Amino acid sequence: MRPATRPASARALCRLRDIHDPGSRGFRVECGGKAVSIFVVRRGDAVYGYVNCCPHTGVNLDWLPGQFLDPEGALIVCATHGALFRIEDGYCVGGPCAGDSLRRVPLRIEQGQVMLDGA
Repeated sequence: MRPATRPASARALCRLRDIHDPGSRGFRVECGGKAVSIFVVRRGDAVYGYVNCCPHTGVNLDWLPGQFLDPEGALIVCATHGALFRIEDGYCVGGPCAGDSLRRVPLRIEQGQVMLDGA
């Protein structure tokens, strides 16, 4: 698994109810003094966060803004190369980067808010 990207401090990204179930949503956050594109996937009351970057060539994953999942909402899909990643751990199960993983972003849910954890 690739190491997590952590911002300097915790911050609220959105309300949990603002992300469809299952669904995804993209964000731009500051990390280490630079803007980073991340996304959150919701499945039930669980959320999973990743850097919006395909490990194959470094392109953004979303095929439309905020759209990261296959039509069934079962896998994360790279719009450029069709790589498929498990939602729960970002592990690539098919495509040109099979066996690699997305970089995780630490999240938690606090009082109905999706929080990006700090260092």
